Amino acid sequence: MWCPVENTAESGPGKAEPQRRSALLICLVASFMTLLDVSIVTIALPSMERSLQMTPAEITWAVAGFALAFGLTLVPAGRLGDEYGRRKLFLIGLLLFAVTGLICGAAPNAVVLIIGRLLRGVAAGVLAPQVIGLLQQMYSGPKRGRAFGYYGATTGLSTAIGPLLGGVILQVLGPDTGWRWVFYLSIPVVLVALAVGVKVLPGDRRGRAHRLDLLGVLLLGLGVLFIMLPMLQATGANAQPRFWLFAIGTLSLVLFVLWERRLGARDGRPLVHLKVLRIRSYAVGTLTATAFYAGFTSIFLVLSLFLQQGLKFSPLHAALSTMIFTIASVFMAVLSGRLVHRVGRPLVVLGTGIATVGLIVMALLAYASTAANAPLVLAVPLLVTGAGCGLVISANQTLTLTDITRATAGVAAGVYETGVRVGTAVGTAIAGALFFGTVASTHGDYHAAVGLGLTSPAILVAVAFLIGLVDLLRPRRTVASPQDVAVAARR
Repeated sequence: MWCPVENTAESGPGKAEPQRRSALLICLVASFMTLLDVSIVTIALPSMERSLQMTPAEITWAVAGFALAFGLTLVPAGRLGDEYGRRKLFLIGLLLFAVTGLICGAAPNAVVLIIGRLLRGVAAGVLAPQVIGLLQQMYSGPKRGRAFGYYGATTGLSTAIGPLLGGVILQVLGPDTGWRWVFYLSIPVVLVALAVGVKVLPGDRRGRAHRLDLLGVLLLGLGVLFIMLPMLQATGANAQPRFWLFAIGTLSLVLFVLWERRLGARDGRPLVHLKVLRIRSYAVGTLTATAFYAGFTSIFLVLSLFLQQGLKFSPLHAALSTMIFTIASVFMAVLSGRLVHRVGRPLVVLGTGIATVGLIVMALLAYASTAANAPLVLAVPLLVTGAGCGLVISANQTLTLTDITRATAGVAAGVYETGVRVGTAVGTAIAGALFFGTVASTHGDYHAAVGLGLTSPAILVAVAFLIGLVDLLRPRRTVASPQDVAVAARR
């Protein structure tokens, strides 16, 4: 189960478990910092805009560039980790993340900032599949569930605490320089994680490496790019997304599937072994995650806009008003990691059901609230929604990867995370379009906007609930076994 680092041969059996716990901590820190970057930058955008005199298009690319690079890098990075070593790719990703923090923080103009954000997205995309692959490699059985429980808690915490941390930094250091320290403060944390990771991460197993499927990388990259791009263009009040790009993206993905199938049939080394997608637990979990994160991520976008623009809360006040969601989400994520192997898929169905109800109630109450009572009125639905989301995050991750072999863990994680990123882009675009469209059509009725804006997350999380429910009601019949995928992976 545990493969110690090659240069720590002196670490005997008595030291293996502490070393593994340290490796888990490093993985969680890396995951936290990359996901924190997604949420913390949002709160600093107005300061960046004023400081660098950015145009609306440049602001969009400062956010969209990170998301695009992140999504495009995941699957190739997962395959490279499987082939050449997850530890090696993890450490490279950490180093690149530290360097890009310096580039973004010191950016003298918008162009340098956008380039830094693109490279930062690549670094995050390199790291993400290695984290999940390493957890798969280090743990099995109930211990893996608990590890993913901590991972789920980290995901929820990083997503929700970003606006709070950003608000504190901007308030303490001021808007002119505060946004730069949003990037600078991550550098020492990442460098410490890099230094410790060299010592405690499990060593890469030596084996014959295969040539990367470059055509598969190109086709998948074009598919993800042309599907995500119009979604990311649709987040502004006057957005004009080019939805015709969907056709090109869909065609690229169809060609990708045909090419991967042909390569697999000829005993080649495809980027993604399509038999992985025929493992029921993996397919259901990936679909659930795509729908769930489409709703989960857009909750904070809508609430942040409503509280800051509509109710005139400061960034810090707005973040504090939603902290109860974070607390409930983190607590339930740890709990679900401990329960998932006993309860199974019903735990995910229960969590998505609870979150759906919480979001519906939240939308209704936000519509009827006033500035004075909004934090109190929203507290209970935020608590319920956070608890439901916490149940889903770690449990679904564990169940999705339970039948995935360690040989294909990296690329499987990459496909899973790509679904999450595409879902996030779609959900954010829908919620943003509904919110801004309602504000414009009602001449500034933010209560109507938040009511409609929270409807889309409720529907998307409900879709995740239905996916899980249908899976529970279907007969348990697996089309492809994990052993089939393992044989294909060794070719």
